[in-house]
Amino acid sequence: MDLKSFLMGKGMKLMQDPRVGKLMQDERVMKAMMQAFQLRGKVQENYDAQVDRIAKMLNLATKSELKELKRTLRKMENELEKAKKAQASEGKSKDK
Repeated sequence: MDLKSFLMGKGMKLMQDPRVGKLMQDERVMKAMMQAFQLRGKVQENYDAQVDRIAKMLNLATKSELKELKRTLRKMENELEKAKKAQASEGKSKDK
């Protein structure tokens, strides 16, 4: 069993406990949880920005650049496939 599955199972057990349900209704607890989620997002953004900055300093491709490259490659492959089909249909019409 991996750690994520284990933690999910424990979390589900905790959520079924009535004491936890009552605690979750407390406005202070909800506010603290929201701040924790926001903090996680900010930390992830800062981490990604630092990784991008270091990658650029080392002249490496970033995750966003690779994503854009893959998107462009897929688009070019689709256009090539359309051109091949058009050429094939032109050849068939000339043969008739």
